[in-house]
Amino acid sequence: MRKQHHKGWNEIKTNDSWAIFKIMGEFVNGFEKMSKIGPCISIFGSARTKPEDKYYKESVEVAKGIVEAGYGVITGGGPGIMEAGNKGAHLAGGTSVGLNIELPFEQHDNPYIDSDKCLDFDYFFVRKVMFVKYSQGFVVMPGGFGTLDELFEAITLIQTNKIEKFPIILYGTDFWEGILDWIKSTVLDKFGNISATDLDLIHLVDTSEEVIEILDAFYKQYRLSPNF
Repeated sequence: MRKQHHKGWNEIKTNDSWAIFKIMGEFVNGFEKMSKIGPCISIFGSARTKPEDKYYKESVEVAKGIVEAGYGVITGGGPGIMEAGNKGAHLAGGTSVGLNIELPFEQHDNPYIDSDKCLDFDYFFVRKVMFVKYSQGFVVMPGGFGTLDELFEAITLIQTNKIEKFPIILYGTDFWEGILDWIKSTVLDKFGNISATDLDLIHLVDTSEEVIEILDAFYKQYRLSPNF
């Protein structure tokens, strides 16, 4: 019985080793395609948001404004807010990128992604590298765990100087105000687990005009370039 267990463990280790080549392939394909897209802003948000929702409609307008300001748009490639972001970019005639992830539910490519800029990923961590490396800023609409994951990963990488700074724009006071209040009152003031300066790049807005103003103001000071 112990021999059998040992054999099974060796098979797992062998499979892990071969997975490296699949992971490497996703990185190579992603780097080759994303290096050609030009300056882009990522829009994050819930896959469950319906077209009649106000945040879907506002995401379309935000994406249009981003394109008119000279950037392309990157989303997670799926439905909901992601679809709205790609739709706005497409309607404005701009670059529309989708970084799709294979999931058992919810996720499918939306029809507004440029045909040569739709990438499929099996690994969340590879996809997240593409978002951070090739985005000049994050616009974060209301969302769920995936949206929060992308948000806090970006904040952590900037906080630890692993990537260059870029603006992180939280869209929707009614959604984000509570978590920002908690971060300031509890994480910062009560426990001292972050520094006040860690919050400097986070902006809370409610209009597409504010998004563009923040991006323009930031990139008057900093050059546009890929991260890492």
